[in-house]
Amino acid sequence: MRQMALVGFLQAQNCTNLASSWRHPESRTDFLSADYYQEIGRVLERGKFDLGFFDDRLSMPDRFGSDHHHTIEHGIRCVKMDPVVVLTMMAAATSRLGLGSTASTTYFEPFHVARVMQTLDLMSNGRAAWNIVTSLNDGEAANMGHAEMMAHDARYDRADEFVEVVLGHWDSWADDALIVDKASGRFGDGSKVRRLDYQGKFLHSRGPFTVPRSPQGQPVLIQAGSSGRGKKFSARWAELVFVAYHDVASGQKEYAEFKAMVAAEGRDPESVKAATIAYPITAATQMEAEDKAAALAKLPLEIDALSLLSEALNFDFASKGMDEPFSDDEMAGIQGLQAMRDRVVQRTGKKNPTVRDFIVGSGRGRPRMDMVGGPKQVADKLEEWFVGRACDGFVISATHVPGTYAEFVDHVVPELQKRGLHRKDYTGTTLRDHLGLQKPSGGQRWG
Repeated sequence: MRQMALVGFLQAQNCTNLASSWRHPESRTDFLSADYYQEIGRVLERGKFDLGFFDDRLSMPDRFGSDHHHTIEHGIRCVKMDPVVVLTMMAAATSRLGLGSTASTTYFEPFHVARVMQTLDLMSNGRAAWNIVTSLNDGEAANMGHAEMMAHDARYDRADEFVEVVLGHWDSWADDALIVDKASGRFGDGSKVRRLDYQGKFLHSRGPFTVPRSPQGQPVLIQAGSSGRGKKFSARWAELVFVAYHDVASGQKEYAEFKAMVAAEGRDPESVKAATIAYPITAATQMEAEDKAAALAKLPLEIDALSLLSEALNFDFASKGMDEPFSDDEMAGIQGLQAMRDRVVQRTGKKNPTVRDFIVGSGRGRPRMDMVGGPKQVADKLEEWFVGRACDGFVISATHVPGTYAEFVDHVVPELQKRGLHRKDYTGTTLRDHLGLQKPSGGQRWG
């Protein structure tokens, strides 16, 4: 029976992707400690989640007003630690949970990413995943020594080469390249490790690569591109795709369209899992959950939305009045999350939305309140999406940490297990086992 994928949406920072989460009275404040993240890992593993995934950006949100003071004063994702290092702490406290980290193709080098992620895969016994991002704003560019952000589609063109290099290095070791025979003095078979010698338009990388194969062969590839170019990239490379479908009907349509794109790339659509973001607010009863939702609605501030919109769209929202429409040139010039811009236009029905329209239309900084209820009510909604082929699983986003995950595991997971929609136990040891993905063989791209 088909079972849904469950992913914990994490960030190595002072809040979740919901900036106001640190204000929640039940949120832990020791987010600079290993135990904070290890406890999240233990909770997710208790719920038999496929993986915990760390989103990341290379700057704090300081695009609004070209200043960082508001970011720190209000705690708007101002702390951002290295996710791979944090994941090593989580790996030590878990044995089955998959471990996903974001790494940018715009500012990192492919050999470095290949080595870090393959090392994490070895150190976790085959549980690593790489979330491929292209970065999106000028703050990240400035931190990484660049004058401005590369154009949207050019970032994806570079990313295509980047993934080719990473996969090339991962494939350069055959599965049986290591011998390690002290008696003969032979450590490995040199004919089973190949130098890549990649030369592209944007990148070149020689090799030989320095990290052997892992129990799952190589890390799982994650992607979340939502623009037209981003979806094409996902269809070509990703094994697990994060999406943000907003209702079952549109989700079914977009899901079918994306699977068709995967097939057009010559890949098996069933081998690529699409998981949509969900904000479950749950408790033992519907009434308790509704009380929680009412309290949560009071936490977000207007500055949260303005700051996060400026960051995501790479446009200073402080430069316009709240009810001043964006010009055609301003709309066309957005080089950040273009899918968010397009979604606001669609939802508001305005070709030139105002700042206030962007706040309302994007829902930025506020949790969605479309999945509030007791175990049965939330499980019903998840089942509707999953059985109706609007997704293959869910990226569970927290309103507070670790409470959201614990409440979901305690209340909703048993109901999903009872319905046969989610595993009762892990049946394998690697992330590929959890997701039902094949282990790629070393040397498969040698030609």
